[in-house]
Amino acid sequence: MSFPCFDFARASTDRIRHGHLWVYRDELEPPLPSLEAGSLVRVETSYGYNLGIGFYHPTSKIAVRLLLWDNAVNEDFFVARLERALALRRAFYGESTVYRLAFGEADFLPGLVVDRYGDVVAVQYLSAGMDRRSPLIISAIRQVLPSVRGIVAKNDSVLREKEGLPRQEAILWGSVPDRIELAIGSIRMHVDILGGQKTGLYLDQRANYELVARFARGRRVLDCFTHQGGFALHCAQSGATEVVGVDSSDAALALAQRNAALNGVADRCRFVQADVFEFLKAAVARREQWDMVILDPPAFAKTKQHIPSALRGYAEINRRALQLLGDGGILVTASCSHHISEAMLADVVAREAQRAGCRIRLIARGMQSPCHPIYAPMPETAYLKLLIYEAVRLVAP
Repeated sequence: MSFPCFDFARASTDRIRHGHLWVYRDELEPPLPSLEAGSLVRVETSYGYNLGIGFYHPTSKIAVRLLLWDNAVNEDFFVARLERALALRRAFYGESTVYRLAFGEADFLPGLVVDRYGDVVAVQYLSAGMDRRSPLIISAIRQVLPSVRGIVAKNDSVLREKEGLPRQEAILWGSVPDRIELAIGSIRMHVDILGGQKTGLYLDQRANYELVARFARGRRVLDCFTHQGGFALHCAQSGATEVVGVDSSDAALALAQRNAALNGVADRCRFVQADVFEFLKAAVARREQWDMVILDPPAFAKTKQHIPSALRGYAEINRRALQLLGDGGILVTASCSHHISEAMLADVVAREAQRAGCRIRLIARGMQSPCHPIYAPMPETAYLKLLIYEAVRLVAP
């Protein structure tokens, strides 16, 4: 099949030949033809080496999102890629039907996110190429997951604006209930598919829920940015004596409370609507003491330019969390900002521990769940890091 061809700047070839899937506008040799966003193009070096085909965008900084070397992007293409992705999830999750089925570039489907919630699927089209091929994707999902009865588009990401796409949500096929009940490991949760944040749940923390819960038995736990109570509920079920979840969203907290009742731990869980920064500041002023503090904030650094302000935010919440912990207390701190590395987060915690008058030792670390694989040639696919520390106060503060 013939596609419009672009010449790639020779000096930058190694990055693409090593597997990176983004071709930036300034890496293409001018003049660039005027093509519709989402058109298929071929990228070659000036000496004729084929770098693959991909989706072209005439104005985005990412000019081409490569799909590797397929010559036809049809329903069979999407079926093959989704079946490969499904095999990986089934290998880890077994019979579970809750996971991210497709994680964009990491599943060789640039700009496509597919989350499975039982027999309902939520999709996000983050590139014009995927958005244009929605009918093919819907048909492929139905073929790969024949038990699915509804597919909804959760196209509310700001990333769509960079591709000139509107932010919107809509049922694409079948029927999608307002809420469904699902099992996340040993926890059952109500999920608001249509009205919830992201696609319904934060599936990237799924593996970390169980990791963190191992340290919760017999402890009073403060879960900050709790959302629908993922960490809080797992800690309560694992034997925490008291759990308080804090979040700014009334809607998320209402679901968290329902989830606590659903799992029989409502007597040990309390959820508070508040700004976490202000809540932590007030808790320190009252000299509160907790046995475990969990910090799972939203992305503070959307771009490189946001790194300084993000580090200040991480510093403040980690310092106050450490001030709430006594000797042997557990700090769980996470960052979902790609631009904040694990080393940067660890450095923040180390400095704030000194300011909080304690020592710390790292006892465990987590990462994004296996349904969010990391494609090695693209560091952009690695974003979530979680560190678990023990606070040591050999001398009274």
